[in-house]
Amino acid sequence: MPHFLTPAHTVPGLLLTALLWSGTAAAQSSDNTHHSHHPAPSAPTGAADASALPWVHAEVRRVDMGAGKVTLKHGAISNLDMPGMTMVFGVPDRAQLTNLQPGDAVQFTADKVNGQYVVVNLRPLPGGTGR
Repeated sequence: MPHFLTPAHTVPGLLLTALLWSGTAAAQSSDNTHHSHHPAPSAPTGAADASALPWVHAEVRRVDMGAGKVTLKHGAISNLDMPGMTMVFGVPDRAQLTNLQPGDAVQFTADKVNGQYVVVNLRPLPGGTGR
């Protein structure tokens, strides 16, 4: 019998192998994915909660009425844990885009609905433009 198959070597080897395999199985069975250390996303804010969303100042950069989108240079959006930046938002109520022009100063509320950032409410600021 070859020396690597002697009972003295196989029993500890088998135990070590069994322990390693059981640890691997336990690690695979636990939710040890990238998403497991992130909190579950909250449900989208419903219309009843829209009044609780914070108003954010922004400057209109682009309006795409056909696609129902607006590009805003905005301040921090606390409910989305988002710093100020320039980005595109969907606008489900396209009537809110009427009469908006690039450079206009606005206030808006935003939320994440079905994985997309959307404008919930939008209103022009007195004085009209942010130019």
